[in-house]
Amino acid sequence: MGLLLVAAGFIGLVIDGTRSIVNNAVAFSSVGGVLDTLVPGGVPGLEARAAQQVYSWLWNPASAYLLQLPASLTGLLVGLLLLWVGQKSMEPIGYLADR
Repeated sequence: MGLLLVAAGFIGLVIDGTRSIVNNAVAFSSVGGVLDTLVPGGVPGLEARAAQQVYSWLWNPASAYLLQLPASLTGLLVGLLLLWVGQKSMEPIGYLADR
């Protein structure tokens, strides 16, 4: 999952970079814009489903901040975090002297 998010974040950075070059201004796709594209019903439908399970006073401040983040950077950072958390622990170098 981490590798997929890193790949998607990189592809999003390429798309956002191309859009920025064409428009002569920095332009990022927000998480809310990507959710509108991918989720049926978009952000309002997701908000209605989340309000049933999560308190609405918690959803409004969190959604206002999280849905405005750049989607490519968010995917890249979450993917890297998942890769870091999921890595195997390093084996010790050398032999243990258990006598």
